This record gives sequence, structure tokens and C-alpha cells, in this order.
Amino acid sequence: MHRRLIAIAACCLLAAVAVSTQESAGGRLDYAMYSKIRDEGLNHSQALDHVSWLADVYGPRLQGSPAMRQAADWVVKKLTGWGLTSVHQERWPFGKGWGLLRFSANMIEPQVLPLIGVPRSWTPGTAGSITADVVRADIHSEADFGKYRGQLAGKIVLTQPVREVRMLEGIIVQRWNDALLKEAMTMPIPPATPPAAEGAARGPSLADKIQQFFVDEHVAATFDRGSDAFIVAGDNQMSWRTQRTDGGTIFPSAGGARDGNPAKMVPSVTLAVEHYNRMLRILDKGIPVKVELNVQTQFYDETDANGVNVFGDLPGSDPNGEFVLLGAHLDGVGTGTGATDNAAGVAVMMEAMRILKTIGARPRRTIRLGLWGGEEEGMLGSKAYVQAHLGDPKTMALKPEYQKLAAYYNLDNGTGRIHGVWMQGNLAIVPIFEEWIKPLRDLEVTTLTPQSVRGSDYLSFDDVGIPAFQFMQDRLEYNSRTHHSNMDVVDRVQRDDLVQMAVVVATFAYNTAMRDEKLPRKPLPTPAPAGRSSQQ
Repeated sequence: MHRRLIAIAACCLLAAVAVSTQESAGGRLDYAMYSKIRDEGLNHSQALDHVSWLADVYGPRLQGSPAMRQAADWVVKKLTGWGLTSVHQERWPFGKGWGLLRFSANMIEPQVLPLIGVPRSWTPGTAGSITADVVRADIHSEADFGKYRGQLAGKIVLTQPVREVRMLEGIIVQRWNDALLKEAMTMPIPPATPPAAEGAARGPSLADKIQQFFVDEHVAATFDRGSDAFIVAGDNQMSWRTQRTDGGTIFPSAGGARDGNPAKMVPSVTLAVEHYNRMLRILDKGIPVKVELNVQTQFYDETDANGVNVFGDLPGSDPNGEFVLLGAHLDGVGTGTGATDNAAGVAVMMEAMRILKTIGARPRRTIRLGLWGGEEEGMLGSKAYVQAHLGDPKTMALKPEYQKLAAYYNLDNGTGRIHGVWMQGNLAIVPIFEEWIKPLRDLEVTTLTPQSVRGSDYLSFDDVGIPAFQFMQDRLEYNSRTHHSNMDVVDRVQRDDLVQMAVVVATFAYNTAMRDEKLPRKPLPTPAPAGRSSQQ
């Protein structure tokens, strides 16, 4: 492995010498333009205001909700006001939308406790405000159904055991330090993920069967306390771990089906673990627990809830219509206000476009902004765009527009500043980007790791061979506090980091747009075998 890494480094060094001359020759790196980008971005930033509109006013932007439609319309109005061209929305099939209208929960016996909780997305509502006894159902297999049959009607069921709430220790706020950057540089490039089976027969999971059992038993509602306290905090298998901060922070479980069929699910709420654990401990003492609960939700017809992507262009002069694409997902989960996931990424990409337009940049290639819906449900918006405009990842049948896209850049790791780029194994671009980050080193942009990572919309483009990249960001509290939680709010967003990110993104976009040749591409991925899908 070490010999392989040394060989890679040697090849990159030799290529870097040649590329350094090429990239700098003839004034192709425009330092005067970099100065303009910095001045506008650092001294006149509007990024935090973009976040506030998206999160405070329109959050949390669950795909298919009225808030998501309102956010998309706001973006269109904003981009049009800046003078961008071809500003429009594109629709794609999604399924029924969902929205939360009202929620309240109070333990009323043996003592009164206002419960901190979040209804799971696409859950049905209760029949108004209900009062019900709370019970624990310990179900690990279908064989356990018999123990509870006939005993759960009208009850609120706790579905998980007590989880220990640990004291905070280790990494809570993650910043890239020298040791972590070194680790990222020495990780091996993983092999391609085998294509996932498509259309294979699959029966209902145990979770599906448990839900149906609760429906059949006329359970009033279920409470859970979310996932475990520790998670791997990275786009890849790095050695460090981040502890999730409890203390009223809720990380809800996945929501229900998007077909809007309430017969498949009972009203379901994720509670703060501390409140959940208290009820379990009381029940273990043989003392009854009673809760007053009100969940009001609404499902929206598919015609009203189609997925949406939003686009706007800073037009270029290239006669062949080549373009660079900046992207981030506009949608969020139904928790918090979606500030760090992903209003921050959207705001930075919008701000990069605003900077370039304001300073009068005249790019050779068009610089296009693409904001995706449905990322949280499986990168649905970006996949729909790739399928409609670029090619079919199953067959690798490509469309004419495929050759026009020079590169795709993505942001979806919270509010932390950029320190480099995950190169997705595209080593031919490393020496090019090495030249590009030299003017950004004082902004702490230093690292180009060959590692391939998976986790957001850049995969939709990488999976059809487009040079597609996720920027390496400080995670800050993303994994420990804000990601998919009720604490994903504007107060957790760091303005100075947004400012730095927008300058970096605008610089990369401009360099990509002005380069004589498009960026080198990896070999085209192999078409998925018949009956198989592309990488998930």
C-alpha cells in the first residue's frame, strides 16, 4: 500500500511541474480577478442573509411541502433580481408531499412534563388531541407479536430500550487539523461500489411488519428516541468519531412512506432521549404513565408536490455552450429549519454566483447554479437532472449535453470553511487544482486528497463520469449537533466560514470556466449489468 501511495505521489509531482507551467502561461490564472472576488466576497457578503431567508422564513423545506415550494420561488426571484439568465425550475416525479400543521406532547401522569419531540416525516396525525396510557413493546422478531396482541389498542407505545446519555467528550466541534488532513491524504482509494440490485423481489422488512402490527392492533401512536449517541463523522471511514450532543437535541428516525397511505403507519414521534428514558424508568417501577398528544399533519397530492430543481446562469461566451455547474440541495428534513443542512450550502453557491455577477465576470464557459430537491430521499433531484440532460447511469447512453459540462462542484457538509477538495480518485486533476489553491492558501485551502467519498448530489454526476467534487469542510457541530436534528437552526451557522466558502467556490468556478480545456475525466463507468442499477 505504501509503495502504491509513493507511486501516486511521484506521478502527481511530475504532472504538477508540467501543469504548473501550463496553468500559469499566458495569464490563464487571473490574479486581478481573484482580487475582485475577494473584495466583494469578504467585504460585502450577503451569505448569512441568504441562510436566514431559507431557514428562518422557509425552513425546514421538506421536499413536497409548501415551504419547499416557497423557498424555490424565493430563489427564482433572488437570482432574477441579480440579473442571472435562464432562471427557471424543473419538475420531476416525487410522490405525495407532507406537512406538519400542529404538534404538542405532555406527560400528565405521574407528573407534568412538556415533552421535547418531533413527529416523523410523512406520519399520519392523531384524531385531534388524545390522552393515552404509555406502554413499552419489546419486539425483536415476529415471534414477539403474540406477547402484545390484544393489549395495545389506544396506547402510546415506546419502541426502543433506554439509551445511555454520555457526558460530552472527544470531538464535538470538528475542525481539520494537521493530523486529520494527513490521515485524509494517506487513505487508500476504495474500489468502486458494486452496483445494487434493481427490481429484485423483496418482502416487507421486520420494521414494516412491526408497523403493520401496530396498525392492526389500533395503537394510538408510537414514541422512539432516535439513533445511537455515537456516529462516524466523515464522508469516509476515518478513525475519528464525533459524539452527538443530547441535552434536548433530537435526531429523528426516518419518516413514513411517501404514498400518503395512513393505513401503513400509526402516528410516530421521536422524543428527546432524556424524556424518553424518564418514561421508561417510571414504567420499570410499575407506575403508570399517561401522555396528552396532538399531531396534525397534511398530505399533498402528487400534482402539487412534484420534486423541484432551480437553475440560473451567468452566461459565458463559449460558442459550443460549455458550462460549469455549482450545486447544493435546497430541500431538508422535517426537523429544525435546515440551516446547516443545507441552507448553508445553498447560500454559499448563491453567493458565489452573486459575487461573480457583481464584479462583472465574463466567463468563457457559462457558470450555472443548480439547486436540487429530494436529496434527503436519495438524491432524487440531481439524479433526475442527470437522467434528463446528461445520460442514463444504467446504460451509460449519453446525451449531447454531457460533453458540454466541464465540472460539477457540491456543498453539503454544514457551515464550516473549506480546506480542500475530495478528488474522487481523479488524479489527473490534482496538479491542476494544486495551482488553483496557491492563491487560496492564506484562506486555509491546502489539501487535495485522492479519496473518493459518498454522501451527496455529486455522486449523481460522478456515477456518469463527470468530474464532480465535494469540498472538504470543517464539520464543526454538523455531526454532533445539527445534522438532521431540531437544533439545525440559523444560530449554529458561522458567518465568517460562509464568507470564506463563497470566495473559494467563486474562484474554482471562474478558473474552471476560463480554462482552455475542460478538466480531465476518469474513464467512463461501466454500464450496469442487465437487471442492475447504478451505484447508490
